[in-house]
Amino acid sequence: FFMIRPQQKKAKDARKFRESLQKGSKVITIGGIHGKVVELAEKTVLLEVDSGTKLRIERSAISMDSSTQLTEETAKAAK
Repeated sequence: FFMIRPQQKKAKDARKFRESLQKGSKVITIGGIHGKVVELAEKTVLLEVDSGTKLRIERSAISMDSSTQLTEETAKAAK
């Protein structure tokens, strides 16, 4: 029970994050691609990774908000 609970919480938080995506959100995919959300569909997201370069990916492939990662990296660098 104690080993499964944190994993369930993490999965729930990830699902909430993917459901709350909006146009203009800056995200990182599970493959490490950074991009800005341009268009949202039920199961897919269109990311702009460079000016004029867009990728359509599954929502489940989005890992995190890139501004969150930058904040974590800044905190680690400050230690």
